[in-house]
Amino acid sequence: MNAKNVITDVLKEKGRIKQVYWVACGGSLIDLYPAHYMMNAESSTIESGWYTSKEFIIAAPKKLGKDSLVIACSHSGNTKETVDASHLAKERGAAVITLTDKAGSACDHPEFISWVYPWGEGVSVSETPGCITLALASELLAAQEGFANHGKMMDAVSRMDEIIKGAVAKVNSGMTREFAEKYGEEPFFYILGSGTAFSQAYGFSICSLMEMQWKNCAYLHSGEYFHGPFECTEKGVFYFLQKSAGKCRVMDQRAEDFLKTHTDKLMVLDALELGMDKIDPDVVDYFNPILFYAMNCEFREALAKKHNHPVETRRYMGVVAY
Repeated sequence: MNAKNVITDVLKEKGRIKQVYWVACGGSLIDLYPAHYMMNAESSTIESGWYTSKEFIIAAPKKLGKDSLVIACSHSGNTKETVDASHLAKERGAAVITLTDKAGSACDHPEFISWVYPWGEGVSVSETPGCITLALASELLAAQEGFANHGKMMDAVSRMDEIIKGAVAKVNSGMTREFAEKYGEEPFFYILGSGTAFSQAYGFSICSLMEMQWKNCAYLHSGEYFHGPFECTEKGVFYFLQKSAGKCRVMDQRAEDFLKTHTDKLMVLDALELGMDKIDPDVVDYFNPILFYAMNCEFREALAKKHNHPVETRRYMGVVAY
């Protein structure tokens, strides 16, 4: 599918969009955060909301209706809360775009504008939800109110595969091994990030470490770190900082400066050192999570190999009733 054509169809039906709601669960919800962040940062006419699917159902925004666009994502296509949220949005009169990897699933339904994306080794990042949603947001802004950085957004999408390839090689030259061997037995992991990359601090914590490796951890915003959490910082406590390129880097730098002198266990994953200097500064903020997700996959795989704990292993999810 094509983001421009999808948005053209939405605006042909609706005329004008006043609210965009991004709805999903877990890893899919994390993928939607950069586009939500960008919409609020760049639009002067469109409100954006980011919801876990169940909360969207039980506490739906009052403005949800004929002027709304809901973009929902379920990788399996059958996440019940996301499917139900999509139907609710349609019942309220919203336009609904569903993203899924599974053709023929409940999300791939003629009631919705369904975008079935590919997944797996060799798939371009431009074809995955993180970039698809950024493209949708950019096209909506360009069509409805004009967006001076639209071309820069599309150029950035086209560059990410090359950047990620180089970054994977760089972290696997020693950093992922150090993470697994030196810090793999830590009893607790603190993961920090800011801006759009806060979504990947969250994602690395709840998905890669807690879900896939059964590790206790917490995700912290680099700016909020100094408004309470830094009181727990001491020698022997491990911190992993995802240091963004762009406007929010100043918050990450402040956290790094403090951590360097107050703990002896710190790793810093620096976006600029991993190739993000190739992205235009006007839009680089929105692409940090695309890079960090790919890096997080490498770090969790190194941990999985060390502990002989495959990332697919679960003890509750899809195993017991919940």
